[in-house]
Amino acid sequence: MEKRATKYCKESLVIKTSRVFPSDTNNHNTLFGGRLMTYIDDTASISASRHCRTEIVTASTDSVDFLKPIKNDHSVCLESYVASTGRSSMEIFVKIIAENLKTGERYLAATSFLTFVALDVNGKTVEVPLVEPETEEQKRIHAGAEARSIARKIRLKENQSLAESLSTDIPW
Repeated sequence: MEKRATKYCKESLVIKTSRVFPSDTNNHNTLFGGRLMTYIDDTASISASRHCRTEIVTASTDSVDFLKPIKNDHSVCLESYVASTGRSSMEIFVKIIAENLKTGERYLAATSFLTFVALDVNGKTVEVPLVEPETEEQKRIHAGAEARSIARKIRLKENQSLAESLSTDIPW
């Protein structure tokens, strides 16, 4: 049996920085949560693709924790990388750092975990390389992966059960 390849977290690192313009903000003059979620999925998908170099799909957005608002005229920087892997799945960690461009103050604005699955050209799951963390931050994120995976599987079963009881009838 062939040994699975291993890649370092840094090999899937994606960094995206954008300025927050008035058109990106809500009535509180802060970045729309949905806009940030788009940025998160975009960067995470690139990290997943870099890791497995095959087709990928978003399996779940496990969490997006908004810690501090990102204000108009600040910048927002997303750093994403593959934090852990299953057989065909990849957990991506995204760290969102905002910066006041006038003062230089930087702050952690949000964090997110997403799961992507690697697919072949026929849409069947394929094995992905293992991942090895190097920095203390990567090791800490990686260490919590098993607990997050268990919670994700429980949540999925609960949601599948709920879905069975939901109606798809036209409500009007």
